[in-house]
Amino acid sequence: MPANDMSTPLRYEVRTLGCQMNVHDSERMAGLLEAAGYQRAEAADGAADVIVFNTCAVRENADNKLYGNLGHLRPLKVANPRLQIAVGGCLAQKDRGEIVRRAPWVDVVFGTHNIGSLPVLLARARAEREAQVEIRESLEVFPSTLPARRDSAHAAWVSISVGCNNTCTFCIVPALRGKERDRRPGEILAEVRALVESGVAEVTLLGQNVNAYGVEFGEVGAFAALLRACGRIEGLERVRFTSPHPRDFTDDVIEAMAETANVMPHLHMPLQSGSDSVLRRMRRSYRRERYLGIIDRVRAAMPEAAITTDIIVGFPGETEAEFADTVDVVRAARFAGAYTFQYSKRPGTPAAQMPDQVPQDVVTDRYGRLVEVADDVAWAENRTLLGHQVEVLVAAGDGRKDAATHRVSGRARDNRLVHIDPAGFDPQPGDLLAARVTHAAPHHLVADDAVQLVRRALVPDGACAVGGPVGLGLPRVGPG
Repeated sequence: MPANDMSTPLRYEVRTLGCQMNVHDSERMAGLLEAAGYQRAEAADGAADVIVFNTCAVRENADNKLYGNLGHLRPLKVANPRLQIAVGGCLAQKDRGEIVRRAPWVDVVFGTHNIGSLPVLLARARAEREAQVEIRESLEVFPSTLPARRDSAHAAWVSISVGCNNTCTFCIVPALRGKERDRRPGEILAEVRALVESGVAEVTLLGQNVNAYGVEFGEVGAFAALLRACGRIEGLERVRFTSPHPRDFTDDVIEAMAETANVMPHLHMPLQSGSDSVLRRMRRSYRRERYLGIIDRVRAAMPEAAITTDIIVGFPGETEAEFADTVDVVRAARFAGAYTFQYSKRPGTPAAQMPDQVPQDVVTDRYGRLVEVADDVAWAENRTLLGHQVEVLVAAGDGRKDAATHRVSGRARDNRLVHIDPAGFDPQPGDLLAARVTHAAPHHLVADDAVQLVRRALVPDGACAVGGPVGLGLPRVGPG
């Protein structure tokens, strides 16, 4: 007998609170649920029978976001006891039973290592009418081998590794995701080929430390070789990757980027701090000279490359002089964009126990000053593209910017956000447009001149399920 005796399948909603790895995992959670017979609910209609939170433990206020969301759901749960709430991801791995203690209306808590257990845990919670908490200490199944329901038919995440072997003092990821585990190249390339055959034009290779790929099976140069192999896949138009670590960024990767036509001229490489002494306290195994040297070599090989980064402001002990070093590097590196974060303690990390925690008002002040400089630098970089032609892949979800201008949005080859007046075309997600840049702002470009349709999307827009077997022996819900 199916777990649900209703005449219609149960509907689910997955809410992602976190990074790209969380987005990738959420696609797998959705794929698993659909393989088990659930149907996707529209997020706005409030009719989901199962709501899954995929959480982050790294981003600022991660705990508050989760427990705030859970608090808002409590009245719904009281009104509809059949509603199931599940919490997975990094915060679930860290807090474990604490989640059910603080929010006893949660039905399922599962960790980063047992995503594949989600349908079984939901079924068990329904049958036993009590919360199910299952946290595994090591990876059960590589997430990329699980079914996936993607939000875009034209762009896809492809995980090449999980976990991290670094010991950065501010980061809790290694404790939550484990040591680095690498997929074999043949497995990755087979997934990419299947994606391309389904109509995907762009893939992003994903890992906590993506350019350390190959460390588990001891192959030096494995990441550069993987980029080149992706370049040989017919029909794959764009390849991206995130996020590399400066320590592992080698010249063979730069050469592979420059020599492989479908590898995009964009590098997102976290800086975290421009001060050597702060980098030392962060236990980041590079210094500003090495970091800037990598950028110089990337730009020498690919003058059109856009460089973006992550920066933490107010790390314990940060002095005004050390902060000034970071500002200097932002100017020297000419970042096209910087994701800037105010340092906040993460329980269980060495940095949380360090002396000389910077007062919040000082952190906030420095954050504001750094954002102002970073925006000025990004704006200057964007203005250099005025009059240049850009090729834009129209974003999923129709990529519409606003009703007033009818512009559509997407990403240029260098990953800059571009808004385009379609000029009589009716662009669809996955279409490639070309146009000349007519306006530059700190965080986007406008290209309204000489608009051309380069290529129509290979398949109609809509999510599709790929990436793993559907015959997983999952408990099915709903009719059939």
